[in-house]
Amino acid sequence: MTETAPEPHEAPGSGKAPDPDEAQRAIEYCYDQGWSDGLPLVPASGPLVDRFLATTDRDPEEIIGSLEQVGRDCTVRTAAINAAMAGCEPGYFPVVLAAFEALMRERAARGGGFQSTSGPAPLIVVNGPVRQELGFNTGGGAFGPGFRPNATIPRAIGLIVRNAFGIHPHVLEQATQGVPGRWSICVAENEEESPWEPFSVDGGVPAPASAVSVMLTRTCEFIDNRHTPDHADVLRDIADSVGRLGPQIFPRTPVALVLCPEHAQMFAAAGLSKSDVQHWLIEHSGRTADQLRSAGKGNVVAAGEDFHRVLSEPRQIPVIVAGAPTAAISMVVRIFGEWSGTAVQVGKKT
Repeated sequence: MTETAPEPHEAPGSGKAPDPDEAQRAIEYCYDQGWSDGLPLVPASGPLVDRFLATTDRDPEEIIGSLEQVGRDCTVRTAAINAAMAGCEPGYFPVVLAAFEALMRERAARGGGFQSTSGPAPLIVVNGPVRQELGFNTGGGAFGPGFRPNATIPRAIGLIVRNAFGIHPHVLEQATQGVPGRWSICVAENEEESPWEPFSVDGGVPAPASAVSVMLTRTCEFIDNRHTPDHADVLRDIADSVGRLGPQIFPRTPVALVLCPEHAQMFAAAGLSKSDVQHWLIEHSGRTADQLRSAGKGNVVAAGEDFHRVLSEPRQIPVIVAGAPTAAISMVVRIFGEWSGTAVQVGKKT
């Protein structure tokens, strides 16, 4: 016997189909209030929000973030409402809270990053057992769509910034062009195929605890190098992208390095730790003073400097392992400001 797919307005497994017209009216009401990021929102009823609040011991009226320059705060309840509207499941809410706390630890986020002409995007990195518990994508297409927690958790953060802090495009949000996928980047680290300790350990949360790290980013660039067996060739390829002229407008230009499993394993097989990779790139990533001057960027060059290094310390190049071992393609992610160097443990209701 062949099963028939339900009609679009039917709820699978329910005795009564919901009213699609009523749902549409609720969605349009959300649009009319200016709450939406441009996509339809899930109507956040009182009982639904209560289910989110039930996943945490935190007081619903606790303030979890403030932007002094706009005089606005965000409470746990406000975060829950926006997480519900973003399409999160209630079980995602502790991760949303951890991600928002991690974001608010970023000086650039508190200091005007959301209003910046760069239009930076938060990169959310999830570690620990919560990845499997909630069904995060930990493999291929790490930056792409198709998985509910990866898609809705960053959207929740974006709605919080919009609705709690009042950061709307063309008003307080003043991006010149902005970053594609500004509120949609959530990567679950591929710990199983990484040769090194989880990224959250670099942020001060011991494994195997579930934790979230966040940094503001300006853009992503891929490094496609599947042709060489020599790890030094790959490092030189990465260094060329890290040091390219376009992003160099300050003396230091931090980046995150998101390595595919093949590149990470290649480095580890050559005896390199994360720290070794970071220090090699610090030493070799940059451009000559003449190259920078020829692009009108001589202001970043120090007096007497022939080769300008764009990085100066390991924290300016966090290393994450993500994606699948399908092709040796890694990514350089430009950081807006500088990563705080901290991760936030995901809280569980006691």
